[in-house]
Amino acid sequence: MKLHRGVYRKNFSLIIVFMALISVTLVIALVISYNLTSKYVENEFASKKIDVLDETIKPYNDFFLNKIPEITLYQGYLTFSSAANYSSSVFQAYPFVKKIDFYEIAIGSKPAQVKDGNNLDITIKSVYEYKLKKGAVVNVQRRNDIYNEDFRDMATKLNDYIANSDTSRGSTPDEIFKTFYDVKPDKISYMNILRREDVKIYRDLQQHVHPGVAYKQNMMTFLLDPYMLKVKNSHKELYQSISIKPVVYYPLDNDPGDNITTEVAFPGTFSNYKLYFKSANGYLTAESNRRFMPIGGTIILIYLFLMLIGYLIYRNLKINLRLFKLQYDFINNFTHEFKTPVSVIKIAGSNLRGGGELSERQLMHYGKILDEEADKLNDLMTKLLSFTQIENKSIDLKKEEIDINDFVKRYIDSFKMKYADFKLEAKINNVDTIFTDPVLLGSIFQNLVENAYKYSHPQKKELNVTITGTKKSIVFSFADKGIGIPKSELNNIFNKFYRIENQYNQNGSVGLGLAFCKELVNFMDGEITVNSKIDQGSEFIVTLPNDN
Repeated sequence: MKLHRGVYRKNFSLIIVFMALISVTLVIALVISYNLTSKYVENEFASKKIDVLDETIKPYNDFFLNKIPEITLYQGYLTFSSAANYSSSVFQAYPFVKKIDFYEIAIGSKPAQVKDGNNLDITIKSVYEYKLKKGAVVNVQRRNDIYNEDFRDMATKLNDYIANSDTSRGSTPDEIFKTFYDVKPDKISYMNILRREDVKIYRDLQQHVHPGVAYKQNMMTFLLDPYMLKVKNSHKELYQSISIKPVVYYPLDNDPGDNITTEVAFPGTFSNYKLYFKSANGYLTAESNRRFMPIGGTIILIYLFLMLIGYLIYRNLKINLRLFKLQYDFINNFTHEFKTPVSVIKIAGSNLRGGGELSERQLMHYGKILDEEADKLNDLMTKLLSFTQIENKSIDLKKEEIDINDFVKRYIDSFKMKYADFKLEAKINNVDTIFTDPVLLGSIFQNLVENAYKYSHPQKKELNVTITGTKKSIVFSFADKGIGIPKSELNNIFNKFYRIENQYNQNGSVGLGLAFCKELVNFMDGEITVNSKIDQGSEFIVTLPNDN
């Protein structure tokens, strides 16, 4: 029977190709994912600056949208003292406000001699300057004429608003912003927003002269310092440093090969300035590596999973090949085991059937041959049947008390008669009886003793059997001086149909002896181990429970 290896070789080649393919795929996936991660980090470096800008100017937006309009609540009745309190709260909450100018404004009619078609008169009564010095608000009253520019612009817008606004409805946000706000670089001027009733009164003053009538109005100008804005780096993983620079700033010593930069301009009154972002290339590389780690780890896990699948397929094919070889060897050896005694029986039978007369000695010789060969066939069939029954748990363990000395002596004497050149010795320590199945224990003895004889050199047919009793178990040691077992084979010798290839094992074995012993010992709730060295011998140790 020829062993067909080609089919399995092709399958192994497919497995190798599969593993090579997924290995190449792993490398490609790692390279692509790393490049995509690096590109994503670079894109975030360019886009996340808006988040930093929003966080940085959040105090300014709160100041512009909430704090400044508080002036309107006073409806023009802010005084020197209340303006100082208001300024103090601004300085404490918004460090980027470095100075506040407070205007007390009077609105009335122009003198009768002034004839220009517009009788509304908007003038400055007094101006106060507030600053924060050593944690306290200090104020200075200033000359009115030096502040005419800011005041004149606001007064002109107010005059136009009074003349043209629709008093039948409320003012829109756009009308309010254009009239009562004046946003310039580093400076915001604000006048309290007029009510519709105030607009009607002031429009009447525009059209008619009302001598001696004057109304109060407030105006504040806030001078801002953009460098006092607190930069809030909400993406420290992207931006190594962030600074406030003028819009026209450009670093002459910047090296594109070493750093990557970006910028974004401030809105509103800070429009002459920008946030300048800078990170070293290595800084972004480190962030790319950090983000890539879980992605790479996931890819590697998938790779390992696929490799595990490939390995399991390979192992399955390898096991199938081994089983195929074992089956081949089993059929080949088993056929030989049957064929030899059958041939001998056939020859003896033919001689007995022949026409010639046979002497009594010849008849006895042929009878002995038939008996021995029949015993061989019976022993082989019994071993196979017993093996199958033990594997299927179809027999019961019939325990009885056994006298160790008698049991061992009977087997020792039997083997000495069978093998005259076999030096067989037994030693019993601390045990007299054992409670177990005598048939199964005898099978273990027979197989291990025959193995020792079979796998020993002709000049070293020796076996020492030592039986030692302990409190919970009885240990049987079978130590020979045979050919030994290679270390690489120790894990396989108890497998069914497995044979070690050597000069002593070419014929006459189907690989059932040690596998049968292993099954017997397991069935008896025991344990069997082996120690062996090449050309020095082997020791099989059987440990069975002591139920006495």
